[in-house]
Amino acid sequence: MKIALIGATGLVGSKVLAEALQRGHQVTALVRTPGRLPAQAGVTPVVVDVNDAGQVAAAVAGHDAVVSAFNAPRGNPEFYAQYVGAVRAIVDGVKRSGVKRVLLVGGAGSLFVAPGVQLVDTPQFPAEYRTEAQAAREALNLIGAEKTLAWSFVSPAPILAPGQRTAQFRLGGDQVLMNGDKPGNISVEDLAVAIVDELETARHLQQRFTLAY
Repeated sequence: MKIALIGATGLVGSKVLAEALQRGHQVTALVRTPGRLPAQAGVTPVVVDVNDAGQVAAAVAGHDAVVSAFNAPRGNPEFYAQYVGAVRAIVDGVKRSGVKRVLLVGGAGSLFVAPGVQLVDTPQFPAEYRTEAQAAREALNLIGAEKTLAWSFVSPAPILAPGQRTAQFRLGGDQVLMNGDKPGNISVEDLAVAIVDELETARHLQQRFTLAY
């Protein structure tokens, strides 16, 4: 496949890039700073301002799928507005490009822990991540209202950290996957496996999904 990847130098995006290349896909990396992306076979870096839908459209046109692992700079008081604004521009740009398949990477905060109760709204949710989680929830709402794109949205398990690539995990829908009485966990490497799996199989069209061990 020809995959356009937004956020290729980030925590998640860098692992998605490695996984896609390992499987023989061609990747166009939409980046702000091309110097942060090491030169490697199968990757074409393109400098794009993801807040500009026109630039996004031009960069992703002709690809089979777009993956957005975008994240705004943390610690910024304007994080919510910047994140949601960029997601709006990315979705608009993909629509303008004619590409139909798009996968957005979000957070675990919008997963449900009880009927009508999302993780981000519980007292136990860490305050330092609440704005980020609320912004990712709005991204899910935005893409969830989209009728013309073949979209998917992935929310990893609440505990996400670098680790091992096992390719062995459970898939779920809108609810937090638990490990006994504790929230589940997943490595960034296996999140990347699930993302590229989804591009190849399209098992969750017009759906959000999650994964955990």
